[in-house]
Amino acid sequence: MSGHTELSDDEYDELLEPMAKELSAMARWVAETKQRVVVVFEGRDTAGKGGSIDMFARLLNPRQCRVVALPSPNERERTQWYFQRYVQHLPAEGEIVLFDRSWYNRAGVERVMGFCTPEQAQDFLNVVPDFERHLVEDGILFFKYWLCCDQEVQEERFENRLHNPMKRWKLSPIDLKARGKYTEYTDAREMMLSATHTDYAPWTLVDFNDQPLGRLTLLRDLLDRVPDTELPLAEIPWPPLGHEPHKERYGVLQPIPAYKVHKGKHGKH
Repeated sequence: MSGHTELSDDEYDELLEPMAKELSAMARWVAETKQRVVVVFEGRDTAGKGGSIDMFARLLNPRQCRVVALPSPNERERTQWYFQRYVQHLPAEGEIVLFDRSWYNRAGVERVMGFCTPEQAQDFLNVVPDFERHLVEDGILFFKYWLCCDQEVQEERFENRLHNPMKRWKLSPIDLKARGKYTEYTDAREMMLSATHTDYAPWTLVDFNDQPLGRLTLLRDLLDRVPDTELPLAEIPWPPLGHEPHKERYGVLQPIPAYKVHKGKHGKH
């Protein structure tokens, strides 16, 4: 795990395991009762949206759970109704959709970085409560999370991305410009919360200065917000194989040589 955390890897795994089982049960409940679930992940750059979504995606069936991370709109999409390109990704029966950023781009990065006009941003804030009311009234289970982190922590994570070749791809020119707009993002968030935190589609803020602890906090909160999802496991007939298990046989091709593991004084390499 990267960054500062009060949890060791073993402690994190131990705490995650029972909630992972609950999440699996929730997903089965969603499928068998034909629910539709939308979870929106928003927050500052480096807050931990990707890691949180990966936690869900690793534990759920990819045929049931979809991650939506849309790129910047193309020329045609810029002429559409603003919500149009998001609507097509909403779930059908039995599906869970995780939005890695969402229509709230307009209230955050677009507003702060000047990719939309102040009038467009305000029009969005005026309209989005009704848009989300329609989703909820149509039966979608809808959850909105904002992941929070201090600027000092954000700077440490930017530095980690800068010097870590495996994370360098996460840096973009927008990140460089956004670094100096921490306060502007705070103001935009507060305006967004004031306009879009509703009884039927409330926001939940989660402290992600400690990312592993933040992921556990978010997952626990989500599991507590869904109805009782305990369903009995269906009986699946599973007779004995009836013979000794076969070994793989090869004719046309052979497997490539196994990776050589060298054990030294520091363990496996």
